[in-house]
Amino acid sequence: MFTRCASLLSGLWLLCQLPSFAQTQASSTFTYKTEAQTDSTNRFSRQLPWIAAGAATVYVGGLALLNEAWYQDKERTSFHWFDDSQEWKQLDKAGHLWGAFHESRLGVDLLRKAGVPDKKAIWYGGALGFVLQTPIEYFDGRSPEYGASITDIAANAAGSLAVIAQELAWGELRLMPKYSFHRTRYAELRPNVLGKGFREEFLKDYNGHTYWLSVDLAKFLPSDSRFPKWLNPAVGYGAEEMVYNDPDANRAIGLEAYRQYYLSMDLNWQAIPTRSKFLKSAFYVLSIFKLPAPALEYNRRQGWKMHALYF
Repeated sequence: MFTRCASLLSGLWLLCQLPSFAQTQASSTFTYKTEAQTDSTNRFSRQLPWIAAGAATVYVGGLALLNEAWYQDKERTSFHWFDDSQEWKQLDKAGHLWGAFHESRLGVDLLRKAGVPDKKAIWYGGALGFVLQTPIEYFDGRSPEYGASITDIAANAAGSLAVIAQELAWGELRLMPKYSFHRTRYAELRPNVLGKGFREEFLKDYNGHTYWLSVDLAKFLPSDSRFPKWLNPAVGYGAEEMVYNDPDANRAIGLEAYRQYYLSMDLNWQAIPTRSKFLKSAFYVLSIFKLPAPALEYNRRQGWKMHALYF
């Protein structure tokens, strides 16, 4: 499931490479605009219909390619539902939430940049992740190997609502879901499912996936606090020994899946001051990933364990 979400998300992030898409401030709240900024907003507003049309074309084309690449040589069935809520220790659901969150975040920022009234930017832009990711369930619903998943749809909705709720409550994002990856020994046990080589494993091997909630603590503290604005505490979630979804099949090869919980620190890229439009765009994209850092892990198998550098 995550593979398809990631491929669509990566296409959207390419749009962020354009300097005009970068936020003019580290905060997503636009409270003051100089004359130059107003002119820039007006230009962007005029470009928005073309940008939207281009993005829609890319999205529809992406769905067509996805349908061809992911489901080629596979049977099609009538549309049906499938309960996958207990699979992969819910890491695939975390991937759906992560993807929908950042697509919605992008939607809000683009509409704000275009000068759309704030509440409309939040609601319309905030729905983008849900709107982009949910149609993929139709393809799953026609596949005998999968089936449309109500929990995938719920995770998509949760990602979009997480953006909307924060924007309505604070006018900015203070809690940011992020992703990190490290290679594991499990992929070689089932490469057709978990991936063969780094690129496939990055998308498919849930054993190496960790999802984080990075907390912008500085925004919760008084304005005169000396806590570094670029430093965020982060809590993470992962799991290992997941080669098969069936516990009995896992045990047959000597494995039993277990969950992992982490505490670490993270870099708040967008709090780094810069006047470079390129760097602002780069920091915007980098903020979807958790920076490798020391981490404290807890799991029921080994108890507490310290990582000098965790990816």
